[in-house]
Amino acid sequence: MAVRKEYWGTLPEVGVVYRYYISGEGSTEAVVPNLGAILLSLKTPDREGKLRDVVLGYDDLNACLQNPPHLGAVIGRNANRIGGASFTLNGKEYPLTKNDGENNLHSGNDFYRVRLWNAEPGENSVTFRLESPDGDQGFPGNAVISTEYTLTERGIRIHYHVTCDQDTVVNLTNHSYFQLDGHAAGDFSEQRVWIDADSYTPSDAALIPTGEIAPVAGTPLDFRRFRRIGLSIDEDFLPLVQAGGYDHNFVLNHQPSVFSLAARAESDASGIGMSVYTDQPGLQFYTGNFLAGEFPGKEGAAYGRRTGYCFESKAFPDAVHKENFPTAVLKKGEVYDTVTEYRFYCF
Repeated sequence: MAVRKEYWGTLPEVGVVYRYYISGEGSTEAVVPNLGAILLSLKTPDREGKLRDVVLGYDDLNACLQNPPHLGAVIGRNANRIGGASFTLNGKEYPLTKNDGENNLHSGNDFYRVRLWNAEPGENSVTFRLESPDGDQGFPGNAVISTEYTLTERGIRIHYHVTCDQDTVVNLTNHSYFQLDGHAAGDFSEQRVWIDADSYTPSDAALIPTGEIAPVAGTPLDFRRFRRIGLSIDEDFLPLVQAGGYDHNFVLNHQPSVFSLAARAESDASGIGMSVYTDQPGLQFYTGNFLAGEFPGKEGAAYGRRTGYCFESKAFPDAVHKENFPTAVLKKGEVYDTVTEYRFYCF
């Protein structure tokens, strides 16, 4: 178990960037820089014992700063979309940046991933801290945010902790793109996924939830048994057509705030399986429909459309406008405290 710090480079108007190499009790390894607390690399052994890097990321610092698809990024204050790019809290309206048509996506353009976080290394972990001032990205209150990455025996645990001096919106997630055959493997259509969700939140053409909670039964969104990702991804089913593939919030079956198994993914090619545990109410399964390979990835890899997929644990999209959704409001004096863990196994 160890943490090693390495100079990566200096960015004008940003500062000095370091990469932190984290190893745990097992053979899993991770790399996270203080730029954005981005999960750059996550290595785990395949069935032959060979380490494979199973998340998409960048070797080049400037590419990591640009990072249009948010590879490995911590998203906040609010992950996913807010319809109309505004919300009302305690009788006051808060306008946000319109960066996704008429809506707000991932809190606007001043992303947490382009900021330097303060890093505090531990024995097999690094805690990254960020202060988000009142009015930052349009949200109220001075928020103190921490994201802790801990290497476990066969995986990585992400612990988010937020306090704020005013009522505000907080909904964090990690936007890692997984490829269980290795980050440069490309097509993942033969990999299979299981999600513990009987229902999902349908969206309109702009991918804003309608407020309905609909059953997955009888649809291509039914992952209650293992399903090949590519089996129905291009089916003529309106929610898939609207999103260009999978990009849907699943309503997890577990009890509120109970840390439990939410999803699994497996690859026969590598023999790597991954279990996703979380205490969040929703899981966004996104199949990289908008990946465009604007910048070369690690080892020069081309990350084109559908070369990695995300399991984003969080509150439901547009929860600030849907009274029937679990709240994304953090009250003054309360603590936002949530954990998501990715555990790997071989078969």
